[in-house]
Amino acid sequence: MKKKIAMLLCAALLTGVVAGCGASTKRESGAAASSAVQSSAQESGSEEGFSAGKSGSDVAATALESASSASAASGDGAQAEAKDDTVVHVASLKGPTTMGLVSLMEKSAKKEAKGNYEFRMETMPDALMKGIVSKEIDIALIPANAAAVWYNKTKGAVQVIDINTLGVLYVVSADDQIKTLSDLKGKSVVLPNKGATPDYAMQYLLKENKVSDVSLNYVSEATEALTDLSAGKYDAAVLPQPFATVATIKNQKLKTVLNLQEEWDKVAKDSKLVTGVTVVRTEFAKEHPEAVKTFMEEHKASAAFANENTDEAAALVVKQGIIEKEPIAKQALPKCNITYIDGKEMESLLSGYLKTLFDLNPKMVGGTMPDESFYYLAK
Repeated sequence: MKKKIAMLLCAALLTGVVAGCGASTKRESGAAASSAVQSSAQESGSEEGFSAGKSGSDVAATALESASSASAASGDGAQAEAKDDTVVHVASLKGPTTMGLVSLMEKSAKKEAKGNYEFRMETMPDALMKGIVSKEIDIALIPANAAAVWYNKTKGAVQVIDINTLGVLYVVSADDQIKTLSDLKGKSVVLPNKGATPDYAMQYLLKENKVSDVSLNYVSEATEALTDLSAGKYDAAVLPQPFATVATIKNQKLKTVLNLQEEWDKVAKDSKLVTGVTVVRTEFAKEHPEAVKTFMEEHKASAAFANENTDEAAALVVKQGIIEKEPIAKQALPKCNITYIDGKEMESLLSGYLKTLFDLNPKMVGGTMPDESFYYLAK
C-alpha cells in the first residue's frame, strides 16, 4: 500500500509540472475530466479571461486527495465517490437578472456554493450569445425573446431552464398628465435596445390599446435613455429596474407613471410579461445534468434570498457593481420582480408570452415558435 501511494504521489507531482508548463487550449465539449488527475491546464480563450482549467498545483493537490481517498477506501472496503469538479461558466446582464444571483455569487466567492462557478456580467445580450456559441459560457441569463431567437438560430443549441424575472419595465416621465397608455399619444418616448423586450412590450401594448402617433426612439442602453430623458430630449422613457428607480431618485422631477406589467395583464389574459430567462447550452446539459441541477437549486435559493433579505441583498448588489448606492438598491429590489419558475409552469408562462410576440411579429421570436425541446424539464 505504501508503495502504491508513493507511485500516486510521484504521478501527481509530474502532472503538476506538465500542467504548469503546458500550452493553453480552447474549451471543447466534454472537456471535464472524469479522472482525479487532469493531464493539462485549459483556458477558455475569451477576452474576459474565463479560466476553464486548474493550475499545476491545483492538479497535484487533486491527485494527492485522490491518493488519500483511494488508500482509505482500500483500508475499510468503502467505495470512494469522485466529485464532479466541472466549472460552470455563468453569464448575466447588468440588472435584475444578476440581482437575483448575487447571493450565489457571494457564496461561490467564499467557496460555500455546492457547485463550481465562474461568473461574468455584461451590458448587452450579444456578448452572451457570442460566449454561448464559442462554448465559453455554459449558462446565461438573458431576455426571454432572445432565448427563442437563439434557439432558432442555433438549431436547438440552447434550452430554457427557468424564468428569472417577470415584469420589470416602467414608463418614467416628468409629465403629470401621463396616467394611461392613451396619454402617450403625440408624445416622444425613448427606449433602450431596439428589438429587445422594452421595444416589443411597448409595441404590443400600444397596438392592443389602439394608441397611435407615439414617437418611439431608440438608444443602445438604459443609462443613455435615462440621460436623454433627464436632459429633456423626450417626454417619457421606458426603463427597466433598477434604472427606473435610479431615475426618480436622481431627478426629483421624474416619476414612474406606468407599470408595464400591470398594463400587460389588462390585455394579455393568457400570458405574463416574462422579462428574463435562464438558458443552458444543450450539449452542456446533456454532459453535466447534475451540475445543471445543482445550479438550478442554488439559483432558486439565491432568488429567494434577494426577495426575502432586502438589506443584505442590496449590499451585495452594490458589491457586484450593479447599483452604486445601497439606498437605491433597497428601493429597487422589491420592484424588480425577481423570481424562479421552472418545469411545466415555466413552459406554460413562457410559451404564452412568446406566442403573444409571435402573433405581433414572428421575427420577435426568431421566425418560428420554439418546439417542446426548447424547455428543459429534466428533474
